[in-house]
Amino acid sequence: MSAGTDAAAIESVRRARLRLQARRFATFVRLFTLRRDGIVGGLILLAFAIIAIAPDLLVGPLENVVNATGDRFDAPTAAHVFGTDRQGRDMLNLTIHGTRVSIIIGLLATLVTVFIGAVIGIISGFVGGRLDTVLMRITDFFLVLPTFVLALILAPILLDIIGSQAQLFGMRMTLVVIVIVIGITSWASTARIIRSQTLSLRERAFVDRARVVGAGPGWIMRRHILPNVINLIVANTVLTFAGAVLTETTLSFIGLGDPFQPSWGQLLNQAQADGAAGLGAWWVIAPPGIAIILVVLAFTLVGSALDDILNPRLRGRR
Repeated sequence: MSAGTDAAAIESVRRARLRLQARRFATFVRLFTLRRDGIVGGLILLAFAIIAIAPDLLVGPLENVVNATGDRFDAPTAAHVFGTDRQGRDMLNLTIHGTRVSIIIGLLATLVTVFIGAVIGIISGFVGGRLDTVLMRITDFFLVLPTFVLALILAPILLDIIGSQAQLFGMRMTLVVIVIVIGITSWASTARIIRSQTLSLRERAFVDRARVVGAGPGWIMRRHILPNVINLIVANTVLTFAGAVLTETTLSFIGLGDPFQPSWGQLLNQAQADGAAGLGAWWVIAPPGIAIILVVLAFTLVGSALDDILNPRLRGRR
């Protein structure tokens, strides 16, 4: 009888949690639909996601010097809506195919950044003591150094060690190195933000009760701290994504990208090398530049909306 009662109580608690999660999700969707900036940013990101998933269906295979379909520096026409570059390649084709590389690199670099920052922030804030001091001094070191300068130094070193011709999961090592460089140079601000929230959470009553019943630090951080900072992580991830795309674009623009897998930054680098600006071929520069602006703007809009929705105090002040 007791076992059946316990099972019924556990099932009742499980159902109550599911109902609570469903209500929270419904509230989140309702609040997000009320934010025009979030809707606009979300629609822009959805469009770029579709482009990144299926570029071949939209503009065919990636054009190169061999299969170029236009003449040198053709202005925009009906046949080439965005014009052509110096090699006669269609700029619409290159820009759409560049979307996949830029978005994938930005996504992977963001995951690396947020993972490192969240782990260090939670451990540092919860454990405290000497470990907190050491981790925060390392974090301050990365905060003080300019991210781009550090990335500029690390990228050639890693490429020389690993080799640019190697591949990992189908990606050329040049792109993998860019992901690693962005991840290990951009995590410090995320760690600081997560640590500040963790310092507040570790003093809460539910953490004290977990300690009393014998829960270890690892279990508490995984089951109590992480779920309570996940909203902050999500909001920070969106904004980190925009920074990762910009960093990748900058590194590719100065020649550290992969010329065989063009991204938006690599297209701008090629336009500069071809002297497009001096020749007045603005159509070679505008498509990737506008794409970068739209993606960063979209992530900023969505990040602002999520920050207000997931932060009750900020939403209350507004």
